[in-house]
Amino acid sequence: MQVDIRDARFVASAMRQDQLPPPAFAEIAFAGRSNVGKSSLINRLVVRRKLVRTSSTPGATRGLLLFRTALAIQRAGKEPQLATLDLVDLPGYGFAKRSKVERRSWGPMIEGYLENRVGLRAVVVIVDVRRGLEDDDRQLLEFLDHIRRPAVLVATKLDKLPASQRLLEVAKLKSSAGRPVVGVSSETGDGRDRLWSRLIAAAGIAPADLTTPS
Repeated sequence: MQVDIRDARFVASAMRQDQLPPPAFAEIAFAGRSNVGKSSLINRLVVRRKLVRTSSTPGATRGLLLFRTALAIQRAGKEPQLATLDLVDLPGYGFAKRSKVERRSWGPMIEGYLENRVGLRAVVVIVDVRRGLEDDDRQLLEFLDHIRRPAVLVATKLDKLPASQRLLEVAKLKSSAGRPVVGVSSETGDGRDRLWSRLIAAAGIAPADLTTPS
């Protein structure tokens, strides 16, 4: 499967899920600790360097950010399938330098969105492959299981590891989490097509490409 991006644009930001525009398309949310490269991952997926603002200061995302993508999905021997998918960037968690009041306010905002957003189809939970699952990550995965929201676990920053260690570390994370893991590098693009296959299937746009390993 190959995914070409026909268009990618910012749509809206909000501090509560009910302040977002009504769902018009399937949505995929992106969540993770403040230093895992969430914005860089979204930019790599949509092949845009600056669609999602990145910052040297972790925790720059303060609200719910909605982006709309127009896709052309190409499978071998078939005509391209056109689709629209919304991506939602959630505030990063676990960053101690934000005020306690601000950090407390993010909990209800994120939980309200995850529990109540009608268009939400899956949540990408992003983990730094070098650090593995931390307590905040496990709590989020448990919460998603509790509310029956599908989670796609992604290990980022593969390029920070020697090539000989990458598969091993992804396998260790898979064993620790007890669920599939997609390894991705936002720097090199390794794993981008595998992740797109998972997201498109989770959104109900097309079945997963079984020829693309996860």
